[in-house]
Amino acid sequence: MLSYQHSYHAGNLADVHKHALLACALEYMTAKDKPLTYFETHAGRGAYDLTSEAAVKTGEAARGILRLAEAFPPEHPYSAVRKRIARVYGEAIYPGSPLIATHFLRPGDQAHLAEMHPQEFAALEDLNFDDAHKLFHGDGIAMALARTPPTPRRGLMLIDPSYEVKAEYDALPRQIAQLHAKWNVGVIALWYPILVDGRHQPMVRGLREAVPEITIHEVRFKPARPDHGMVGSGMALINPPYGLKAELARLDRLFKPL
Repeated sequence: MLSYQHSYHAGNLADVHKHALLACALEYMTAKDKPLTYFETHAGRGAYDLTSEAAVKTGEAARGILRLAEAFPPEHPYSAVRKRIARVYGEAIYPGSPLIATHFLRPGDQAHLAEMHPQEFAALEDLNFDDAHKLFHGDGIAMALARTPPTPRRGLMLIDPSYEVKAEYDALPRQIAQLHAKWNVGVIALWYPILVDGRHQPMVRGLREAVPEITIHEVRFKPARPDHGMVGSGMALINPPYGLKAELARLDRLFKPL
């Protein structure tokens, strides 16, 4: 379960889908003068060098954000956060979701970031977040269940597992239903890969049964290389912020030719 390294996949088409939605959701939520709590259950290292051997080896960033960067206008929140991160960390650095969230969080907001992989957690610590960010080395779902409902009660949770074992697909509908029951006002966003074997489909059915009002958004694309099994990206959203529907439609148009 601890073999996954996102450095090989950072900035791929799935990241573009997931992070564009995350940036739009957080921009909307932080526009209101009310504090919020941000949760991330599988934070990773937070920052990825797209010139690294790992990133270049797979070519996924080249087919992802490096190809689509200009498709997002400068005023888009995803463009704005990448520009700000580039000024601080360098043009080669792609921000993971913890850095994207930090761009939007304000004084009075709280963040809880969990990561189980020892090396990834150490790299996350090296980003030197302020005291409003609580880092947790361990099971992110367990952390989220223990810390919900949070204070401030308003907020967003990103669940982004590696899906290295089938048990994750089986457990997530029940776990997300539990989180939603404990924190019914929270925005909960689950990312999942769409693979050629369709293994995500029973999980999506389980999510719809567990939380009938859930929004499912999927985009499809060609595999990054001949031996690559991922052909799309999915986001399951509970309580999506007002206005996110327009971004879902925009992403449909963006990904349609890919």
